[in-house]
Amino acid sequence: MPNYLGHAHSELGTPQRMGILLVNLGTPDAPHTSAVRKFLREFLSDPRVIETPRWLWLPILHVILRFRPARSAAAYRQIWMPEGSPLMVYSQALSTAVHNSVNKLLQTDVPVALAMNYGNPSIEAGLTELESAGVRRLLVLPLYPQYSGTTTASVFDRVTRSLKRHRWLPELRFVNDYHEQPSYIDALAESVRNHWLQHERAHLLMSFHGIPKRYLIAGDPYRHQCEQTARLLAEALRLNEGEWSMSFQSRVGREEWARPYTDELLAEYASKGPKRLTVICPGFAVDCLETLEEIALRNREDFLGKGGTSFDYVPALNAGAAHVQALTDLVLRQARGWPEVAALSNEGANVRTADG
Repeated sequence: MPNYLGHAHSELGTPQRMGILLVNLGTPDAPHTSAVRKFLREFLSDPRVIETPRWLWLPILHVILRFRPARSAAAYRQIWMPEGSPLMVYSQALSTAVHNSVNKLLQTDVPVALAMNYGNPSIEAGLTELESAGVRRLLVLPLYPQYSGTTTASVFDRVTRSLKRHRWLPELRFVNDYHEQPSYIDALAESVRNHWLQHERAHLLMSFHGIPKRYLIAGDPYRHQCEQTARLLAEALRLNEGEWSMSFQSRVGREEWARPYTDELLAEYASKGPKRLTVICPGFAVDCLETLEEIALRNREDFLGKGGTSFDYVPALNAGAAHVQALTDLVLRQARGWPEVAALSNEGANVRTADG
């Protein structure tokens, strides 16, 4: 017979409250081959990420795990911070800032837990932390502005897989995306404007993480949402056609992915122009390996080495005030009707939400 998990806070009469689970992709625990191998094994074993029959994929993965971890570990060492992995450091800072912002606005203690879809702290650990805090109304916020089955849906899978073991399920709300939320676009635009105050204005390249083309053909809305984000950001910055472009990075393997590819577009620009670039990665909530090593180091070096004149990277939104405000807006919109947010509305507070 099933043995479902219970908790002391599940007792009737125990005060119930709202809680937030922020989820990012994840990172190795250390920039060492063994830690990277463990992380990649979990990541690349997810059928949401690799939609290939297991009998075919697992032998290939075995070969990949013999060689790729050492190369990836070397890349991680180039960007590792004294406090740890940039993705973890910035995600923790963002989680703390969102907690402070939401609690200040709602004037009550709304627990916020940070979890990683792969690695530590796990989604299971984050859910346990919130349950221990008496959370019965749970908002899950994946830190992926654009929805994809490879990312957002994988978080949903893992959250529900964990919750199916629990006896008393919380009321659950899940954020699918926020790719065109006005305050998110405003935050991106502000980051570019501030960057151009310190650096020379140049052609703006928006580089998003790529996914295989066959996923898009099968119905994944990711590319459309990236295009929406890019268009809205260009409009917010009042950029004309020819002053901006978009591309997709981080492809692996031999099959075709979403185009144009960032590395190929950079090679073309280095040769034919525009030779001066400002590069931003709007699909990444915080800086990580793909932004700091792939874009700001490796792609920059390749671009300048092939004839480019200047290449400036705009940091991710990280725990900046505008980003925290955007996520706070999102939380308030998604939690409408719950007592904590209803009380705020009843008091007539002037709350700026994504709906205006």
